[in-house]
Amino acid sequence: MEHTIDRRDFLKLAGLGGVVFASGLAGWASAGTPEKDFYFVQLSDAHWGFEGSPNPDARGTLPKAVAAVNKLEPPPDFIVFTGDLTHTTDDPVERRKRLGEFKGIIDGLKVKDLHFMPGEHDASLDHGAAFQEFFGDTHYSFDHKGVHFIVLDNVSDPAGRIGDAQLAWLASDLGKTAANLPVVVFTHRPLFDLYPQWDWATRDGAAAVELLMPRANVTVFYGHIHQENHHMTGHIAHHAARSLIYPLPAPGSQPKRAPLPWDAAHPYRGLGYREVAAQQAGQAFQLQEFPVQGGSS
Repeated sequence: MEHTIDRRDFLKLAGLGGVVFASGLAGWASAGTPEKDFYFVQLSDAHWGFEGSPNPDARGTLPKAVAAVNKLEPPPDFIVFTGDLTHTTDDPVERRKRLGEFKGIIDGLKVKDLHFMPGEHDASLDHGAAFQEFFGDTHYSFDHKGVHFIVLDNVSDPAGRIGDAQLAWLASDLGKTAANLPVVVFTHRPLFDLYPQWDWATRDGAAAVELLMPRANVTVFYGHIHQENHHMTGHIAHHAARSLIYPLPAPGSQPKRAPLPWDAAHPYRGLGYREVAAQQAGQAFQLQEFPVQGGSS
């Protein structure tokens, strides 16, 4: 970000609160520092089309998040959605209807530099066909102010694999970038085995991590588990985002992977989005988490 954000003014505007978590990724201030300070916003797991318990405001949380992000000043450089834009359905007509409704809502974002990837709810039943009709490729890369961003698809394969072809593409993509360039990876599932019993893993994620390991500055942002989680594989930091629909329990903390109940005393608890800042003078990305709040959307 090229201007300093006045947090007090922002908090007054959006009525939000949060905590800062620094990834601990060493060596950010090196020859591969970003060209300018900037920040982006990550939203994940909107599950548009989901209805019923445990979220009585299932059609309200995404519009509320859009309204809150629109109040950010200065605005983020871009916004990324890390999968499960919609809730799964066996009906291909309904799937496209939900994708279209989601697109209509996020078209209200003032920031127009948007990046998307599917979650298994969007893509596993048709290998990403409907998603691509609305949002384009399921894996790709782009550069922004001295940082190389990579979007990986580990959901279009219903078995939860990246696949040999995409891994070859990843190796080729990395081979075309300067070795000292900071790399940020966006994906839906975790690339490491967080809790495979609950499908919180990528079957060939270790192969992607192996390709990334030679890079000194790598950070991974993902969704899928509907909660914050921070993990290191060697020097690579992995950060999970909250959901916009319902929170899930900590890995293995209960017998089944069931959504946590709605807390009427603290509505929207566990739901939210995050802001990620890349600063030239810093040693790491800075993450700030913001909860979804009630009120008009």
